[in-house]
Amino acid sequence: MNVSAKNQQSSGCLAPGKGGEGVIVTVKATPRSSVSRVESVVAGALKVRLAAPPVDGAANTELIKTLASFFGVAKSTVTILSGESSRAKRAWVRGVTMDQAGDLVAALP
Repeated sequence: MNVSAKNQQSSGCLAPGKGGEGVIVTVKATPRSSVSRVESVVAGALKVRLAAPPVDGAANTELIKTLASFFGVAKSTVTILSGESSRAKRAWVRGVTMDQAGDLVAALP
């Protein structure tokens, strides 16, 4: 299987960003984990474990930090679009292309 075919299969959690800028990521967040990390793609969503509890926006802040680190962008380029009080979220990550994001997601176990 070539890399682009693998990206298409594993990047169901990715969509082009607003105005073609960056990517929109579908996320399933799991708060109160032992460590914050992007874990895998499950059912069309990026599974992200967060060390922070879902209290006073701490988990959302940790999600922004974790996604920024995973995609190699500044925290200020990550915005939560929907699901601020839910485990299912959509985030807009600017400063990364669909191809770059697809490669990073495809490399997950």
